[in-house]
Amino acid sequence: MSTVERARVSTLPALIAGQRLDQPTFHERYEAMPPETRAELVGGVVYMPSPMRRDHGTEGRIVAGWLFYYQLKTPGVKGADGATVKLDQQGEPQPDCQLYIAPELGGQIRYDPEGYFAGAPELIIEISRSSRAYDLGAKKADYERAGVQEYVVVELDPDQIHWFIRRADRFENLPPGPDGVYHSEIFPGLWLDPAALYSENLDRLIEILEQGLATPAHAAFLARLEKARQEASGST
Repeated sequence: MSTVERARVSTLPALIAGQRLDQPTFHERYEAMPPETRAELVGGVVYMPSPMRRDHGTEGRIVAGWLFYYQLKTPGVKGADGATVKLDQQGEPQPDCQLYIAPELGGQIRYDPEGYFAGAPELIIEISRSSRAYDLGAKKADYERAGVQEYVVVELDPDQIHWFIRRADRFENLPPGPDGVYHSEIFPGLWLDPAALYSENLDRLIEILEQGLATPAHAAFLARLEKARQEASGST
């Protein structure tokens, strides 16, 4: 950063919770804030999350591990935890977890020149306690508007899964199956047993996921990803 750029950054106004900003202005000010600052832009409004409780961190780690196992078994699918996503002019959140199809294989996310995610990942997951009102309100509206395909809120105290699927331009509730297990439609084979998640029964959590990974739907998804990979290689 040049001397002129450093001088400009040092004079930028600080972010304040509740401010209304567009995404470029928010991002510029966020980069100028102290490194320990946590902030999101949701619906054009600055939010500064409260400190994270133990249960939030614990559930977040389990969910990330569950997603990583799926990613490991599904080449072409990638994930990230807590990364900034430049959704659009009104939104720049840092979702707890995301899963996306690699851009070169037809996924809808992009990497911008600064190294940030741009656009909407296929799947976003938020762990929600004190933030449940805006995770299920303003943030859900942002993800819906930006084109996220599936949005999952893992609510804590009370323990409850909210799984939304895009139908046309709107989110609708995706109910679990008769056995209580959720089945992702965007990522075939991504199965979630809420009871195993909340009880921290990791063996059961992965057992159910492996059942999903063994389905013909997941095999067909792998085949589609491989075909996209071959087409991308052939076009270069």
